[in-house]
Amino acid sequence: MSDLAPTLHILKTLVGFDTTSRDSNLALIAWVESYLDGHGVPHRRVPNVDGTKANLIATIGPAVEGGAVLSGHTDVVPVDGQPWDTDPFDMVERDGRIYGRGTCDMKGFLALALGVVPELIAARPRKPVHLAFSYDEEIGCLGAPAMIAVIRKELPAPAFVVVGEPTDMVAVNGHKGINNYKVTVTGHEAHSSQTHLGVSGIMEAARLMTTLVALSDRLEREVDPASPFLPRGATLTIGMINGGTAGNILARECSFIFDLRCPPGFDPAAILAPFFAEAAAMDAALKQRAPGAGVVVEQRSSTPPFAPEPQGAAEAFARTLAGDNGPPRAVSYAAEAGQFQQAGFSTVICGPGSIEQAHQPNEYVEVVQMERGRGFMRRLVEWASSSG
Repeated sequence: MSDLAPTLHILKTLVGFDTTSRDSNLALIAWVESYLDGHGVPHRRVPNVDGTKANLIATIGPAVEGGAVLSGHTDVVPVDGQPWDTDPFDMVERDGRIYGRGTCDMKGFLALALGVVPELIAARPRKPVHLAFSYDEEIGCLGAPAMIAVIRKELPAPAFVVVGEPTDMVAVNGHKGINNYKVTVTGHEAHSSQTHLGVSGIMEAARLMTTLVALSDRLEREVDPASPFLPRGATLTIGMINGGTAGNILARECSFIFDLRCPPGFDPAAILAPFFAEAAAMDAALKQRAPGAGVVVEQRSSTPPFAPEPQGAAEAFARTLAGDNGPPRAVSYAAEAGQFQQAGFSTVICGPGSIEQAHQPNEYVEVVQMERGRGFMRRLVEWASSSG
Protein backbone atom coordinates (compact mmCIF):
# COMPACT_ATOMS: atom_id res chain seq x y z
CA MET A 1 0.00 0.00 0.00
CA SER A 2 2.92 2.36 0.69
CA ASP A 3 3.79 2.26 -3.02
CA LEU A 4 0.26 3.41 -3.79
CA ALA A 5 0.05 6.07 -1.08
CA PRO A 6 1.35 9.03 -3.17
CA THR A 7 -1.11 8.20 -5.95
CA LEU A 8 -4.01 8.00 -3.49
CA HIS A 9 -3.00 11.35 -2.02
CA ILE A 10 -3.23 12.83 -5.51
CA LEU A 11 -6.58 11.11 -6.06
CA LYS A 12 -7.96 12.55 -2.83
CA THR A 13 -6.92 16.02 -3.98
CA LEU A 14 -8.51 15.56 -7.41
CA VAL A 15 -11.77 14.25 -5.94
CA GLY A 16 -11.86 17.31 -3.68
CA PHE A 17 -12.41 19.55 -6.70
CA ASP A 18 -16.08 19.61 -7.72
CA THR A 19 -15.63 19.46 -11.47
CA THR A 20 -19.23 18.64 -12.37
CA SER A 21 -19.54 19.44 -16.07
CA ARG A 22 -21.91 22.37 -15.52
CA ASP A 23 -19.13 24.12 -13.53
CA SER A 24 -15.54 25.15 -14.25
CA ASN A 25 -12.60 22.77 -14.00
CA LEU A 26 -9.98 25.53 -13.73
CA ALA A 27 -9.23 25.04 -10.03
CA LEU A 28 -8.27 21.43 -10.70
CA ILE A 29 -6.25 22.41 -13.78
CA ALA A 30 -4.37 25.04 -11.75
CA TRP A 31 -3.50 22.45 -9.10
CA VAL A 32 -2.22 20.02 -11.73
CA GLU A 33 -0.13 22.81 -13.28
CA SER A 34 1.39 23.59 -9.88
CA TYR A 35 2.17 19.91 -9.36
CA LEU A 36 3.85 19.69 -12.78
CA ASP A 37 5.76 22.93 -12.14
CA GLY A 38 7.15 21.35 -8.99
CA HIS A 39 8.66 18.63 -11.15
CA GLY A 40 9.82 20.93 -13.96
CA VAL A 41 7.36 19.48 -16.48
CA PRO A 42 6.29 21.83 -19.31
CA HIS A 43 2.57 22.14 -19.95
CA ARG A 44 0.02 24.24 -21.74
CA ARG A 45 -3.69 24.95 -21.52
CA VAL A 46 -6.16 24.63 -24.36
CA PRO A 47 -9.11 26.72 -23.10
CA ASN A 48 -12.72 26.80 -24.20
CA VAL A 49 -14.10 29.85 -25.99
CA ASP A 50 -14.98 31.89 -22.90
CA GLY A 51 -12.01 30.75 -20.80
CA THR A 52 -14.12 29.11 -18.09
CA LYS A 53 -12.71 25.64 -18.73
CA ALA A 54 -9.51 24.19 -20.12
CA ASN A 55 -7.80 21.10 -21.40
CA LEU A 56 -4.22 20.51 -20.27
CA ILE A 57 -1.34 18.97 -22.23
CA ALA A 58 2.05 18.11 -20.68
CA THR A 59 5.10 16.17 -21.85
CA ILE A 60 7.59 14.19 -19.80
CA GLY A 61 10.65 13.27 -21.82
CA PRO A 62 12.25 14.30 -25.11
CA ALA A 63 10.43 15.99 -27.98
CA VAL A 64 10.64 13.00 -30.30
CA GLU A 65 8.12 10.88 -32.16
CA GLY A 66 6.91 7.52 -30.96
CA GLY A 67 5.69 8.49 -27.49
CA ALA A 68 2.56 7.53 -25.61
CA VAL A 69 -0.40 9.72 -24.68
CA LEU A 70 -2.23 9.13 -21.39
CA SER A 71 -5.61 10.77 -21.79
CA GLY A 72 -8.52 11.33 -19.44
CA HIS A 73 -11.30 13.77 -18.67
CA THR A 74 -11.39 16.00 -15.60
CA ASP A 75 -15.16 16.51 -15.40
CA VAL A 76 -17.61 14.35 -13.46
CA VAL A 77 -21.37 13.81 -13.54
CA PRO A 78 -23.66 15.48 -10.98
CA VAL A 79 -24.42 14.03 -7.55
CA ASP A 80 -27.77 15.82 -7.33
CA GLY A 81 -30.47 13.64 -5.77
CA GLN A 82 -28.17 10.64 -5.25
CA PRO A 83 -28.22 9.00 -1.79
CA TRP A 84 -24.51 9.09 -0.91
CA ASP A 85 -23.35 7.64 2.42
CA THR A 86 -20.34 9.95 2.49
CA ASP A 87 -19.40 13.38 1.12
CA PRO A 88 -18.95 12.63 -2.61
CA PHE A 89 -16.15 15.20 -2.87
CA ASP A 90 -14.15 13.84 0.06
CA MET A 91 -12.42 10.59 -0.84
CA VAL A 92 -12.94 7.79 1.67
CA GLU A 93 -11.09 4.46 1.69
CA ARG A 94 -12.95 1.57 3.33
CA ASP A 95 -12.99 -2.23 2.99
CA GLY A 96 -10.77 -2.31 -0.08
CA ARG A 97 -12.73 0.38 -1.91
CA ILE A 98 -12.04 4.04 -2.55
CA TYR A 99 -15.25 6.09 -2.54
CA GLY A 100 -15.87 9.51 -4.07
CA ARG A 101 -17.27 11.14 -7.18
CA GLY A 102 -14.84 10.48 -10.02
CA THR A 103 -12.75 7.84 -8.26
CA CYS A 104 -13.80 5.39 -10.97
CA ASP A 105 -14.77 7.76 -13.80
CA MET A 106 -12.04 8.79 -14.19
CA LYS A 107 -9.87 10.63 -11.69
CA GLY A 108 -8.35 7.34 -10.61
CA PHE A 109 -6.57 7.14 -13.96
CA LEU A 110 -5.55 10.80 -13.79
CA ALA A 111 -4.02 10.18 -10.37
CA LEU A 112 -2.09 7.19 -11.70
CA ALA A 113 -0.75 9.26 -14.61
CA LEU A 114 0.28 12.14 -12.34
CA GLY A 115 1.68 9.82 -9.70
CA VAL A 116 4.17 8.26 -12.10
CA VAL A 117 5.64 11.62 -13.17
CA PRO A 118 8.57 11.60 -10.67
CA GLU A 119 9.55 8.08 -11.71
CA LEU A 120 9.41 8.97 -15.39
CA ILE A 121 11.67 11.97 -14.84
CA ALA A 122 14.15 9.93 -12.78
CA ALA A 123 14.27 7.25 -15.48
CA ARG A 124 15.54 9.75 -18.10
CA PRO A 125 13.05 8.51 -20.73
CA ARG A 126 14.11 8.08 -24.33
CA LYS A 127 10.50 8.27 -25.48
CA PRO A 128 8.03 10.89 -24.26
CA VAL A 129 4.89 10.35 -22.24
CA HIS A 130 2.27 13.01 -22.90
CA LEU A 131 -0.56 13.82 -20.51
CA ALA A 132 -3.80 15.01 -22.11
CA PHE A 133 -6.56 16.00 -19.68
CA SER A 134 -9.84 17.24 -21.13
CA TYR A 135 -13.03 18.98 -20.03
CA ASP A 136 -16.74 18.29 -20.75
CA GLU A 137 -16.41 14.66 -21.75
CA GLU A 138 -19.51 13.79 -19.75
CA ILE A 139 -21.76 16.10 -21.76
CA GLY A 140 -20.73 15.05 -25.24
CA CYS A 141 -16.90 14.89 -25.45
CA LEU A 142 -16.91 18.62 -26.16
CA GLY A 143 -13.43 19.57 -24.96
CA ALA A 144 -11.24 16.90 -26.54
CA PRO A 145 -11.37 17.98 -30.22
CA ALA A 146 -9.46 21.23 -29.59
CA MET A 147 -6.93 19.37 -27.45
CA ILE A 148 -6.45 16.66 -30.07
CA ALA A 149 -5.94 19.33 -32.75
CA VAL A 150 -3.09 20.83 -30.71
CA ILE A 151 -1.52 17.41 -30.19
CA ARG A 152 -1.60 16.76 -33.95
CA LYS A 153 -0.18 20.17 -34.79
CA GLU A 154 2.38 20.78 -32.07
CA LEU A 155 3.61 17.46 -30.66
CA PRO A 156 5.94 14.96 -32.33
CA ALA A 157 3.65 12.19 -33.54
CA PRO A 158 2.89 9.78 -30.69
CA ALA A 159 2.71 6.06 -31.39
CA PHE A 160 -0.08 5.24 -28.95
CA VAL A 161 -2.99 6.86 -27.14
CA VAL A 162 -4.32 5.26 -23.96
CA VAL A 163 -7.71 6.62 -22.85
CA GLY A 164 -8.09 5.66 -19.21
CA GLU A 165 -11.84 5.08 -18.95
CA PRO A 166 -12.79 2.34 -16.45
CA THR A 167 -12.21 -1.09 -18.02
CA ASP A 168 -10.98 -3.13 -15.01
CA MET A 169 -7.43 -2.49 -16.32
CA VAL A 170 -7.87 -4.57 -19.46
CA ALA A 171 -7.66 -3.40 -23.06
CA VAL A 172 -10.82 -2.32 -24.90
CA ASN A 173 -10.64 -1.81 -28.67
CA GLY A 174 -14.09 -0.44 -29.54
CA HIS A 175 -16.95 1.70 -28.31
CA LYS A 176 -20.22 3.02 -29.67
CA GLY A 177 -20.69 6.55 -30.95
CA ILE A 178 -23.34 8.85 -29.54
CA ASN A 179 -25.51 11.56 -31.07
CA ASN A 180 -27.56 13.66 -28.66
CA TYR A 181 -30.53 15.83 -29.63
CA LYS A 182 -32.93 18.27 -27.97
CA VAL A 183 -36.39 18.60 -29.53
CA THR A 184 -38.55 21.59 -28.65
CA VAL A 185 -42.21 21.61 -29.68
CA THR A 186 -43.97 24.97 -29.32
CA GLY A 187 -47.76 25.03 -29.27
CA HIS A 188 -50.33 27.69 -28.38
CA GLU A 189 -51.82 28.05 -24.90
CA ALA A 190 -55.57 27.80 -24.36
CA HIS A 191 -58.00 26.44 -21.78
CA SER A 192 -57.97 22.64 -21.95
CA SER A 193 -61.74 22.67 -22.65
CA GLN A 194 -61.14 24.78 -25.74
CA THR A 195 -58.89 22.50 -27.75
CA HIS A 196 -60.01 24.14 -30.99
CA LEU A 197 -58.39 27.41 -29.87
CA GLY A 198 -54.92 26.13 -29.09
CA VAL A 199 -52.21 23.55 -29.70
CA SER A 200 -50.76 21.37 -26.97
CA GLY A 201 -46.99 21.23 -27.24
CA ILE A 202 -47.05 18.11 -25.06
CA MET A 203 -49.55 16.26 -27.24
CA GLU A 204 -47.59 17.03 -30.40
CA ALA A 205 -44.28 16.13 -28.74
CA ALA A 206 -45.83 12.81 -27.69
CA ARG A 207 -46.40 11.96 -31.36
CA LEU A 208 -42.72 12.49 -32.08
CA MET A 209 -41.68 10.50 -29.03
CA THR A 210 -43.94 7.64 -30.14
CA THR A 211 -42.02 7.58 -33.42
CA LEU A 212 -38.74 7.37 -31.53
CA VAL A 213 -40.01 4.54 -29.33
CA ALA A 214 -40.99 2.61 -32.46
CA LEU A 215 -37.56 3.28 -33.93
CA SER A 216 -35.91 2.07 -30.71
CA ASP A 217 -37.94 -1.14 -30.90
CA ARG A 218 -36.92 -1.67 -34.53
CA LEU A 219 -33.24 -1.19 -33.73
CA GLU A 220 -33.55 -3.76 -30.96
CA ARG A 221 -35.11 -6.26 -33.36
CA GLU A 222 -32.45 -5.75 -36.03
CA VAL A 223 -29.35 -6.45 -33.94
CA ASP A 224 -26.38 -8.32 -35.36
CA PRO A 225 -26.00 -11.46 -33.20
CA ALA A 226 -22.25 -11.37 -33.82
CA SER A 227 -21.84 -7.84 -32.45
CA PRO A 228 -19.30 -7.59 -29.59
CA PHE A 229 -21.35 -4.90 -27.83
CA LEU A 230 -23.88 -5.23 -25.03
CA PRO A 231 -26.57 -4.26 -25.93
CA ARG A 232 -25.49 -5.60 -29.30
CA GLY A 233 -27.05 -3.08 -31.65
CA ALA A 234 -27.77 0.63 -31.86
CA THR A 235 -29.89 1.95 -29.00
CA LEU A 236 -32.16 4.98 -28.76
CA THR A 237 -33.42 6.40 -25.46
CA ILE A 238 -35.37 9.49 -24.40
CA GLY A 239 -33.69 10.77 -21.27
CA MET A 240 -35.50 13.97 -20.30
CA ILE A 241 -38.95 15.54 -20.83
CA ASN A 242 -40.09 19.01 -19.75
CA GLY A 243 -43.33 20.81 -20.49
CA GLY A 244 -46.58 22.33 -19.39
CA THR A 245 -47.64 24.71 -16.62
CA ALA A 246 -50.95 23.29 -15.36
CA GLY A 247 -53.25 20.35 -15.92
CA ASN A 248 -55.98 22.51 -17.46
CA ILE A 249 -53.83 24.50 -19.89
CA LEU A 250 -52.84 23.35 -23.37
CA ALA A 251 -49.08 23.34 -23.01
CA ARG A 252 -47.28 26.11 -24.82
CA GLU A 253 -44.03 24.14 -24.93
CA CYS A 254 -42.63 20.68 -24.47
CA SER A 255 -39.00 19.68 -24.90
CA PHE A 256 -37.28 16.33 -24.70
CA ILE A 257 -33.75 15.03 -25.08
CA PHE A 258 -32.82 11.74 -26.71
CA ASP A 259 -29.64 10.00 -27.70
CA LEU A 260 -28.75 7.46 -30.35
CA ARG A 261 -25.79 5.19 -29.67
CA CYS A 262 -24.41 3.31 -32.67
CA PRO A 263 -21.67 0.71 -33.14
CA PRO A 264 -19.05 1.42 -35.82
CA GLY A 265 -20.47 1.10 -39.32
CA PHE A 266 -23.87 2.61 -38.60
CA ASP A 267 -25.03 5.89 -40.14
CA PRO A 268 -26.92 7.91 -37.48
CA ALA A 269 -28.22 10.40 -40.04
CA ALA A 270 -29.76 7.63 -42.13
CA ILE A 271 -31.33 5.98 -39.09
CA LEU A 272 -32.92 9.26 -37.97
CA ALA A 273 -33.89 10.54 -41.44
CA PRO A 274 -37.56 9.46 -41.12
CA PHE A 275 -37.82 11.14 -37.74
CA PHE A 276 -36.29 14.36 -39.04
CA ALA A 277 -38.77 14.31 -41.93
CA GLU A 278 -41.68 13.85 -39.54
CA ALA A 279 -40.44 16.70 -37.33
CA ALA A 280 -40.13 18.99 -40.37
CA ALA A 281 -43.66 18.11 -41.53
CA MET A 282 -45.04 18.75 -38.04
CA ASP A 283 -43.21 22.07 -37.88
CA ALA A 284 -44.89 23.22 -41.12
CA ALA A 285 -48.31 22.00 -39.95
CA LEU A 286 -48.08 23.70 -36.55
CA LYS A 287 -47.04 26.99 -38.10
CA GLN A 288 -50.27 26.86 -40.10
CA ARG A 289 -52.35 26.30 -36.96
CA ALA A 290 -50.92 28.94 -34.60
CA PRO A 291 -48.50 31.88 -34.70
CA GLY A 292 -45.17 31.02 -33.10
CA ALA A 293 -45.83 27.28 -33.07
CA GLY A 294 -43.37 24.80 -34.52
CA VAL A 295 -40.70 22.18 -33.96
CA VAL A 296 -36.96 22.74 -33.48
CA VAL A 297 -34.50 19.83 -33.48
CA GLU A 298 -31.07 20.77 -32.09
CA GLN A 299 -28.09 18.43 -32.17
CA ARG A 300 -26.26 18.90 -28.88
CA SER A 301 -23.32 16.58 -29.43
CA SER A 302 -21.87 14.04 -31.83
CA THR A 303 -19.15 11.64 -30.72
CA PRO A 304 -17.74 9.19 -33.28
CA PRO A 305 -17.53 5.47 -32.56
CA PHE A 306 -14.23 3.74 -31.84
CA ALA A 307 -13.56 0.79 -34.15
CA PRO A 308 -11.17 -2.12 -33.57
CA GLU A 309 -7.93 -1.51 -35.44
CA PRO A 310 -6.45 -4.36 -37.48
CA GLN A 311 -3.28 -5.32 -35.61
CA GLY A 312 -3.81 -2.26 -33.41
CA ALA A 313 -0.51 -0.94 -32.09
CA ALA A 314 -2.08 0.82 -29.10
CA GLU A 315 -4.04 -2.27 -28.08
CA ALA A 316 -0.91 -4.42 -28.19
CA PHE A 317 0.95 -1.76 -26.20
CA ALA A 318 -1.72 -1.63 -23.49
CA ARG A 319 -2.02 -5.40 -23.31
CA THR A 320 1.72 -5.68 -22.71
CA LEU A 321 1.69 -3.07 -19.94
CA ALA A 322 -1.47 -4.47 -18.33
CA GLY A 323 -0.47 -8.13 -18.63
CA ASP A 324 -3.69 -8.73 -20.54
CA ASN A 325 -4.04 -11.86 -22.65
CA GLY A 326 -7.83 -11.92 -22.79
CA PRO A 327 -10.18 -11.82 -25.78
CA PRO A 328 -10.99 -8.65 -27.74
CA ARG A 329 -13.44 -6.40 -25.90
CA ALA A 330 -15.80 -3.56 -26.82
CA VAL A 331 -17.93 -1.28 -24.62
CA SER A 332 -21.27 0.40 -25.22
CA TYR A 333 -20.46 3.75 -23.64
CA ALA A 334 -19.01 6.56 -25.74
CA ALA A 335 -15.63 8.08 -24.97
CA GLU A 336 -12.92 10.27 -26.44
CA ALA A 337 -11.15 7.25 -27.97
CA GLY A 338 -13.19 7.61 -31.16
CA GLN A 339 -12.10 11.23 -31.49
CA PHE A 340 -8.42 10.31 -31.14
CA GLN A 341 -8.83 7.51 -33.67
CA GLN A 342 -10.65 9.80 -36.08
CA ALA A 343 -7.65 12.15 -35.86
CA GLY A 344 -5.35 9.33 -37.00
CA PHE A 345 -3.94 8.04 -33.69
CA SER A 346 -3.71 4.36 -32.78
CA THR A 347 -5.88 4.24 -29.66
CA VAL A 348 -6.96 1.91 -26.87
CA ILE A 349 -9.10 2.24 -23.75
CA CYS A 350 -7.60 0.91 -20.53
CA GLY A 351 -8.12 2.19 -17.01
CA PRO A 352 -8.94 1.23 -13.41
CA GLY A 353 -12.44 0.52 -12.15
CA SER A 354 -15.67 -0.79 -13.65
CA ILE A 355 -18.22 1.18 -15.65
CA GLU A 356 -20.82 -0.45 -13.38
CA GLN A 357 -19.67 1.84 -10.55
CA ALA A 358 -19.51 4.98 -12.72
CA HIS A 359 -22.22 7.65 -12.30
CA GLN A 360 -23.62 5.81 -9.26
CA PRO A 361 -24.18 7.04 -5.70
CA ASN A 362 -21.25 5.84 -3.58
CA GLU A 363 -19.09 5.57 -6.70
CA TYR A 364 -15.90 3.69 -5.96
CA VAL A 365 -12.79 2.14 -7.41
CA GLU A 366 -11.29 -0.94 -5.82
CA VAL A 367 -7.83 -0.63 -4.27
CA VAL A 368 -6.73 -3.69 -6.23
CA GLN A 369 -7.63 -1.87 -9.45
CA MET A 370 -5.42 1.06 -8.47
CA GLU A 371 -2.63 -1.37 -7.63
CA ARG A 372 -2.97 -2.93 -11.08
CA GLY A 373 -2.86 0.57 -12.49
CA ARG A 374 0.39 1.23 -10.63
CA GLY A 375 1.86 -1.88 -12.22
CA PHE A 376 0.78 -0.58 -15.64
CA MET A 377 2.52 2.73 -14.96
CA ARG A 378 5.71 1.09 -13.69
CA ARG A 379 5.94 -0.89 -16.92
CA LEU A 380 5.27 2.34 -18.83
CA VAL A 381 8.39 3.81 -17.20
CA GLU A 382 10.41 0.78 -18.27
CA TRP A 383 9.12 1.15 -21.84
CA ALA A 384 9.83 4.88 -21.97
CA SER A 385 13.39 4.46 -20.72
CA SER A 386 14.21 1.54 -23.03
CA SER A 387 15.79 1.77 -26.46
CA GLY A 388 13.20 -0.47 -28.12
